[in-house]
Amino acid sequence: MTSTRTPPFRADHVGSLLRPAALLRAREAFASGQITREALRRVEDDCIQQVVEKQETIGLRSITDGEFRRTYFHVDFLERLAGVAVQGGIEVRFRSKQGDVDFAPPRLAIVDKLRHTEDIQRADFDFLESVVVAGVPKVTIPSPTMAHFRGGRAAIDIDAYPDLEEFFADLARCYREEIDSLYRAGCRYLQLDDTNLAYLCDPKLREGAKARGDDPSELPRTYAALINAALAGRPADLVVGIHLCRGNFRSAWVAEGSYEPVAEILFNELDVDAYFLEYDDERSGDFAPLRFVPRTKRVILGLVSSKVAGLEPQSELIRRVHEAAVYVPIENLGLSPQCGFSSTVHGNQVSADEQWAKLEHVVKTAKEIWGEA
Repeated sequence: MTSTRTPPFRADHVGSLLRPAALLRAREAFASGQITREALRRVEDDCIQQVVEKQETIGLRSITDGEFRRTYFHVDFLERLAGVAVQGGIEVRFRSKQGDVDFAPPRLAIVDKLRHTEDIQRADFDFLESVVVAGVPKVTIPSPTMAHFRGGRAAIDIDAYPDLEEFFADLARCYREEIDSLYRAGCRYLQLDDTNLAYLCDPKLREGAKARGDDPSELPRTYAALINAALAGRPADLVVGIHLCRGNFRSAWVAEGSYEPVAEILFNELDVDAYFLEYDDERSGDFAPLRFVPRTKRVILGLVSSKVAGLEPQSELIRRVHEAAVYVPIENLGLSPQCGFSSTVHGNQVSADEQWAKLEHVVKTAKEIWGEA
C-alpha cells in the first residue's frame, strides 16, 4: 500500500493562492517606485508566513508559499534563465461560464543560448522551509515545455539554435541545475506545472500546433523526453509531481477535451511520481484514460473547482473518487482543487474565505475517504 506519510498527500493542492490585499498594495508601490525591492520582499515574507500558518491550521500537509512572489506562474521563473526574453504578448481567448475573456500573457522568446546563471528558487525555498512547522514545503515551477509550445520554432532564435535538439538539451540542463540547487537546499517535493500536454487534448489547439509546424501527435513524446531529461539523475527521495492545466485566468480556461490523446505517453513515458489532473467538470472528459496509469504512480484528482465559489457536495466527491478507482487503486489516489487559485497575480473569481473553505473541504473529504489527509 502506498505510504501517506510522504508526498503527494491524500489532501493536496496545486500551489497558488489568492494574493492578500497588503501584498497587492506593496506590489503596486514597488512598480511605481514608492518602495524598494527589499521592502517588497519583507511584505512578501510576512504574507507567506501567514499563509503557511493558515494551510497548516486547516490540516494541509503540502505547504506552498502561494506563489506570492510571482506575477505569472511561468514567466517569473523562465525569464531568469539567460537566453530567455519577454517580447510582447500572446493573444489568447479564455473561456468561462460568464463569457469569453481576451488576455495577452507575456510572450517568451529564446534569443540566445540558454544558461542557468543563478539559483532561481533557492532563496524562496529557504524562507518557505524556515516557516513551515508541521508540513512538507512544496516548490512549484513551470514545466520546461512552457519555453517551447506557445511560440514553437518561430520563438527560438535560429542563429542560437539552428538545431532544436540542442535547444531541448540546453533547456533540460538548465532545469537539472536548478533542481540540483533546490535539492541541496533541502527540497524534497517538487511540482512541474504544465499546460501544454493538456492543451494537446483540445482539437482546436492541436490544429494550432499543426499551423506552427509541429506534429500534435509527436509533441507529447517530445515533451516527455524533455521533462525526463530535465529530471535525469534526480535523487530517489525527491518526489516529483506534474500538474496538467487547461488554462487558469480569473476563473476562465483555454483548453477542453479528454486526456485520451496524450494518456498512454503521459502516464507511461513520463518519469514522474504523481499526476495532478483537472477533473472538476465536463471539460476534462471521463476517467477512462486513467487505465494507462501504472500501479507505481499516484494520481491526485482535481475534483474541487478553484474557479467557482460553491462547495461540491461531499457525497459527489466521494462518488467520483470511487469511479476513478475503477482504473487506479484507491490507495494510489488523492484529492485536490483542479488548479491553483491564482495562477496569475489577478486571481480567480472567488473570495479568500471561499478559497479556504474549498481547501478545508478537500482535507475533510480526504479524511472521510481514506481515514486521513
